[in-house]
Amino acid sequence: MPLNRRKFLRESAVTGAGVALAGAVAAPGAEAAEARDAGGKKSAKRYSFTVMGTTDLHGNVFNWDYFTDAEFDDKAHNDIGLAKISTLVNRVRAEKGRRNTLLIDAGDTIQGTQLSYYYAKVDPITAEGGPVHPMAQAMNAIGYDAAALGNHEFNYGIPVLRRFEEQCRFPLLGANALDAKTLRPAFPPYSMHRLRTPFGRDVKVAVLGLTNPGIAIWDKANVQGRMTFPGLEEQAAKWVPKLRSMGADVVVVSAHSGSSGTSSYGDQLPYVENAAGLVAEQVPGIDAILVGHAHTEIPEYFVTNERTGKQVVLSEPLKWGQRLTLFDFELVWDKGRWTVEKVGAQVLNSNAVEEDPKIVGLLSDEHEKVVAYVNQVIGTNAAEMTSAQAPYRDVPIIDLINHIQADTVRQALAGTEYASLPVLSQAACFSRTARIPAGEVTIRDVAGLYVFENTLEARLMTGAQIKAYLEFSANYYVQTPAGAQVDPAKLTNANGTPDYNYDVVSGLTYEIDIAKPAGSRVTDVRFEGAPLADDARFVFAVNNYRANGGGNFPHVAAARLLWSNSDEIRNTMIAWVKAKGTLDPAEFASVDWRLTRDGVPVF
Repeated sequence: MPLNRRKFLRESAVTGAGVALAGAVAAPGAEAAEARDAGGKKSAKRYSFTVMGTTDLHGNVFNWDYFTDAEFDDKAHNDIGLAKISTLVNRVRAEKGRRNTLLIDAGDTIQGTQLSYYYAKVDPITAEGGPVHPMAQAMNAIGYDAAALGNHEFNYGIPVLRRFEEQCRFPLLGANALDAKTLRPAFPPYSMHRLRTPFGRDVKVAVLGLTNPGIAIWDKANVQGRMTFPGLEEQAAKWVPKLRSMGADVVVVSAHSGSSGTSSYGDQLPYVENAAGLVAEQVPGIDAILVGHAHTEIPEYFVTNERTGKQVVLSEPLKWGQRLTLFDFELVWDKGRWTVEKVGAQVLNSNAVEEDPKIVGLLSDEHEKVVAYVNQVIGTNAAEMTSAQAPYRDVPIIDLINHIQADTVRQALAGTEYASLPVLSQAACFSRTARIPAGEVTIRDVAGLYVFENTLEARLMTGAQIKAYLEFSANYYVQTPAGAQVDPAKLTNANGTPDYNYDVVSGLTYEIDIAKPAGSRVTDVRFEGAPLADDARFVFAVNNYRANGGGNFPHVAAARLLWSNSDEIRNTMIAWVKAKGTLDPAEFASVDWRLTRDGVPVF
């Protein structure tokens, strides 16, 4: 599907910039009044309003886990989903006055649950006469005003994203999502909203949307040659002055980018992945930033702009609809214009409210369809497998992923010049609660092992490169001296490394000495019982996220591509189990790696 610039240009002609102005009339009793001092004289005119924000919803409408087929719960007893967010939004609007609020999102909306997968792949929204995406239905019903693009918006390809955009009654913003040929915005860069005050002068609030430059790597197959994604700081510096010159009294940035200033793709792009804090620091004229992408909770965080000395407030609500951010603005009329006198942020917890019956009723049919789909039985399993210990032990459930990937690649390369090369495979623990029970195996059991829409590739790697790959992966562990007590809960995720960036490799045996410093931990790497030769050649079965540079693992992104598959690994696994009919861990499980200290196994 070609880039849908017609709609964008039509809107530009109306507004002279990016998106139509959204007008609003102050509700009766709104918190905006002309105060008087003790002597009865008029004092400054003031007006208050609230911008609400969500991020990283990842296809969650209901407080439901489709992988466990049960109500969502975690150790902190959080709740999830737009139905909960809707209740919070309704309460804020009732308190503040509907017309004194805006509701925005910071991206990653249409990927992450079996609900979102179903309407992208099983009953796709792109089909002729196809359904309206449940996330579009819910967000339209709740009344979102704007949403930034997230990197996972591109997982299912541009046609699905464009169809979702058409179904939304609010703009999808991406000032740094550019058409690769024209270098002009492929999506509206911003939206402008009018909040009417009792004083005859509206407050104009601009929302600037920024997305993640890593899309160029992570979804290379979907965007290469079609879109390009420059840095957030660069595009913010371009657009914020324009918004101010257009009369924006308040500028809010919705950024699908964390605040830490770090990147997971190294030097493969000259941009920073988690750049929200840098935007606040480097670009004058911003009042608040809704942060996304990092899946962390930041109720309120102030960054000082290095040029103006002004404090910019940042807030990131927890993922999946667990929190709702509130930016509370207080404006004062001064010298013929509105200026921000004060702005603060807080988050509300969605576990404190019930689901909105309106949203539940709206999408109950879609929910039931997906529940029926994921509970289809596709095989049987001889012995229960879980991922609970996968971050620190070699367990059969991760072996299953590697076994299926390696088998798929061998079949794909049969009859080619690479058919005689041994196949290694990488896999990570995406969920510590994944489980395949003994007995009947359903689609959700298998899908729960692989919660991302990654596809499978085969790359040509050497023994030396594989060793470096393993060594990089071992950075995941906290250095723990020999003799010291080992607490599994404190052993992993060193330096904030997420579980999905710890890869284990099948087809070899090796040890990881956690007593040694990072960079010198992997020992006794063997292939077929013999020490691994540096010049040995292997076919490496690897997911496209890793192969395209995700996590910044060494060598793999530059390795020769031998084969790639357009179908998700999750689908490949479901089809494999369905075709085989039975699973028996005895057929594929083995202990190929272990943690040690001075040669002594830790577990």
